[in-house]
Amino acid sequence: MKIAITGGRVIDPSSQLDRAADVFIADGRIAAVGEAPDGFAAERTIDARSLLVAPGLIDLCARMREPGVDGALKTEMRAALAGGVTGVVCPPDTDPPLDEPGLVRMLRQRSREAAGARLYPLGALTAGLAGTALAEIKTLADTGCVAFMQTRSLPHDNGALLQAMRYARTFDLPLWLRPVEDTLAGNGVAGAGAVAGRLGLPSIPVVAETVALLTVFELQRATGARVHLCRLSSADGVELVRRAKREGLSVTADVAIHNVHLIDVDIGYFDANFRLDPPLRTQRDRDAIGAALADGTLDAICSDHTPGAEDDKNAPFDEAAPGATALETLLPLVLKWARAAKIPLVQALAVVTSNAARVLGEDTGRLVVGAKADVVVFDAERPWLVCASELASAGKNTPFAGYELEGRALHTLVGGELRFSR
Repeated sequence: MKIAITGGRVIDPSSQLDRAADVFIADGRIAAVGEAPDGFAAERTIDARSLLVAPGLIDLCARMREPGVDGALKTEMRAALAGGVTGVVCPPDTDPPLDEPGLVRMLRQRSREAAGARLYPLGALTAGLAGTALAEIKTLADTGCVAFMQTRSLPHDNGALLQAMRYARTFDLPLWLRPVEDTLAGNGVAGAGAVAGRLGLPSIPVVAETVALLTVFELQRATGARVHLCRLSSADGVELVRRAKREGLSVTADVAIHNVHLIDVDIGYFDANFRLDPPLRTQRDRDAIGAALADGTLDAICSDHTPGAEDDKNAPFDEAAPGATALETLLPLVLKWARAAKIPLVQALAVVTSNAARVLGEDTGRLVVGAKADVVVFDAERPWLVCASELASAGKNTPFAGYELEGRALHTLVGGELRFSR
């Protein structure tokens, strides 16, 4: 279908474009930005006056709950489209984990049937995510996994991680790692500090992150493997990543949107909606994360979308399941960060579009001729109240329930197909 998006303010971080222009789509790709191609006859026109037109958001961590809950994928894909998200990276901590080619093929088929956002599965780095024996990562790559991840922490055995890096380097496969040393994190549920101490909560010290990072970097020096670090949480961790990049190590890193805005004080009196993984840390850590996003040390922001059942949060804080539903709040929270930090929109949107696409190595996240037409049309100033019961996701567990946010997706296109309109 040929689609014209007219009258909008077009923002494309990949080309530093920020101006009023029309966007023309044909055969699932961007046909032109500005003047219509010769002979172009739109079959559908989207009026974007007073609106912004940008590449669809790419979320580097969103749990779709499949395999695990039948039918959940369609529901969470609707939430993605409602949030202007056109690409989601699905981590392998499903039930069962994504460590077999058959499971990956099933997930990709269900994703196609759901006709939602593009889905990029991460394969399990170790069998059953047990942290010992390597999974069949080359076979999983051939099946469609974009990278390989150990989800909660580094593998228990450093020898297994060294072997994984050597193997991945041989086939030029990227590894995605959570920089957490589990023997130091223990059973912690909150960031170590005065708040956790006052509430009597078992805590996770910053050294659980920094020791893991030092391990990763040392093994990278020995192997030359490509590594993406998932969901940094501390100022000290950010500084280690900054040094690693200056050294020239092949490393990228992201942060969860919650750690961009919230701190440990927000836990209040044991509010389980703020039970997150990684945990919320101090204002110093949050400030360092914001600075690292601004200077490029951190490459991307992800939602860390983790939809949960109501019972998952109706428990004492240290027994509640970690995580929050976040696909639908990602865009307005990125805009909120940009306003507060006085970051230009073209730079702010890069962390959820072109930068995220670069981490994935995908031809998305940009509005240039020939690129896949994954597009979001949104109102950056439209206020809306985050009402848990009205979220499209099956998960209603959000720390932003009751907040008024500004910015909402009105139209979401994937591959030149209009899949959501509000």
